[in-house]
Amino acid sequence: MVKLSGLGVLSGSQGEIYGKCPVTGDLLTLDDIIPVKATKAAKPRPVQSGSLPGLIGMFQNEWDTLMLSTFALEQQLRAAREELSHALYQHDAACRVIARLKKEKDEARTLLAQAERQIPTSTAANANAVLSNGKRALEDEELGPGGKRIRPGITSEIIAELTDCNATLSGQRKKRQISSTLMPSAALEKFTQLSSHPLHKTSKPGILSVDIHPSKDVIATGGVDANAVIFDRSSEQILCTLTGHSKKVTTVKFVSRDEMFVTGSVDKTVRIWQETENGNYNCRHILKDHTAEVQAVSIHATNNYFVTASLDNTWCFYDLASGLCLTQVGEASEEEGYTAAAFHPDGLILGTGTSQAQVRIWDVKTQANVANFDGHVGPVTSMSFSENGYFLATAAHDGVKLWDLRKLRNFRTFTPYDSNTSTNSVEFDFSGNYLAVAGSDIRIYQTANVKSEWNSIITFPDLSGTGKVTDVKFGPDAKYLAVASMERNLRILGLPEGKEDRYEEP
Repeated sequence: MVKLSGLGVLSGSQGEIYGKCPVTGDLLTLDDIIPVKATKAAKPRPVQSGSLPGLIGMFQNEWDTLMLSTFALEQQLRAAREELSHALYQHDAACRVIARLKKEKDEARTLLAQAERQIPTSTAANANAVLSNGKRALEDEELGPGGKRIRPGITSEIIAELTDCNATLSGQRKKRQISSTLMPSAALEKFTQLSSHPLHKTSKPGILSVDIHPSKDVIATGGVDANAVIFDRSSEQILCTLTGHSKKVTTVKFVSRDEMFVTGSVDKTVRIWQETENGNYNCRHILKDHTAEVQAVSIHATNNYFVTASLDNTWCFYDLASGLCLTQVGEASEEEGYTAAAFHPDGLILGTGTSQAQVRIWDVKTQANVANFDGHVGPVTSMSFSENGYFLATAAHDGVKLWDLRKLRNFRTFTPYDSNTSTNSVEFDFSGNYLAVAGSDIRIYQTANVKSEWNSIITFPDLSGTGKVTDVKFGPDAKYLAVASMERNLRILGLPEGKEDRYEEP
């Protein structure tokens, strides 16, 4: 084999060497050339990898490089975390600003709605006679001795209207039969809580009064938060929240016609509300004839008049349409006041309860006090006439007393609670077959006559946990009970779904 000199060249396409012969200098032809095949030469190792210290040094350099890369990544991660933290802080701040703006918007809407309700609904023709708040202008009122305002009084036309209403209702009552759809006592024993609805503010819990519309499945509540709420039971939705009172709403009453609603409050005022086409209620009148807390409102059977009772020791008889106080009965007193009031079903008798434990019966036509019932201990908290007009049930701190209006005497007393627990509410159902009593729980009694026993049907515990049930009302045909207590929830008691058919007559 011939060693090649610098004259030889390598053919890249054939892998062969061409050139001059190093001995003779002759050019080599293809026939003179012998192909040389050799393996590919390996790249020589670095000098430092040839020894153990060199390898250690090389590994150390690679480790340092890795650590520098890791440190750079950690710095990038820290920077990303700081950016994320800043972005989250900005997001949280933006959420707080949005929440504050929404709250301000809601408050502005509430104030606007309140202002709209207080705009006078009367026409320009009578704007000079009646103020936008429904109270007569002082300069147009005549003052009697001692500066007491002179009221128009209950006229002969109104007395005739009340008398006709009394005759009609008395005749109908004698012919009325117990409804076939009335819930039987066996079904009442199966009642349980069907639902609980938070209607009032959490910051000021407590529902003081409940009423049920006589022809609609609608319930009204008055709360410690100074609001009245109109609630649809079938859809379980709040239809309207009525604001305007500045203190607790102590009493709420539906008017069965003309879609009107009356509220009384600790702020000494009574408000008359009118339902609008969109389902809201506007305040038509603000009545300021009382000088102390308004404790009770009762609607007359004509649905044209109503009575209010106050701790100022007076009760007022109003015309519902105009909001005019026709008469104010009683003398202002700081020692005694009215705490309850209710019309007799026939409308010519009014019952009132006082803070001094006395029950008074009034002749509406003459406004004369025709009878007084004593025997209670503590303020009279509630009263209810039976549908037949024979009995009056009153509640006070010592329990419930039943009065026979024909003989003007007490014929039965219930003492359901101990001396430290007041009875807050008593209510006959519309048929007069059941009596509900509320204090630290709810008790239902089967009504009877004077000589027979009024048996207890069932006792429901206070599920609110407050230990104070403030009001209870029967739904139509005693199908359910609406219960209020010193929390924000309205509770509905009734038969569970699917069990009502078992008690319906064929």
